[in-house]
Amino acid sequence: PLREKGGGKRLSPRRPSVRAMDKRGHVLNAVLLAIGLGYILEPAGDVATFRTIAAVFVPLILGALFPDVDTHFGKHRKTLHNLFVLAVVLAYPIYFDNLQWVWLGVLSHYVLDVLGTTRGLALFYPLWDTEYNVPLGVPVSSDYSQAMMLAVTAFELAVAALLVYVVPPVLTDLGVQVPVL
Repeated sequence: PLREKGGGKRLSPRRPSVRAMDKRGHVLNAVLLAIGLGYILEPAGDVATFRTIAAVFVPLILGALFPDVDTHFGKHRKTLHNLFVLAVVLAYPIYFDNLQWVWLGVLSHYVLDVLGTTRGLALFYPLWDTEYNVPLGVPVSSDYSQAMMLAVTAFELAVAALLVYVVPPVLTDLGVQVPVL
């Protein structure tokens, strides 16, 4: 055990944080999503798979980190954690032909905060300050936050697989023309 100088009280060695809903958790979520999306979009496990992973990797991480810029200005989980910001980031690939996949990183950040934490997000800020969450989350400082982050990531990948493999054939059977990406 460690002691303060002069023989004072004992100090416990500091245990590293295992919090997963902080920046490290959002980056790990984005990395796992990039790998998972690579295999969902190009399942062969060949060069095309790894090219897809490389194409989405950095934009997903940048998007996943972007909302937490509001920890340095404005109100955290309000200023850059709302649907207005998501709409602006989603518009970039449409209007400026850049930042493809960044919107998905921002969206994954929001999903992780809404599903994975007890606090939630002010999705309609600046119109309303009300924070919304799903009563499944754990406190950010919880020892279970990493497990929750992994569960939310698995959920996000399941939704992505559903959107890629299940929804298009169903829409086609209903007579809806589905665009090929």
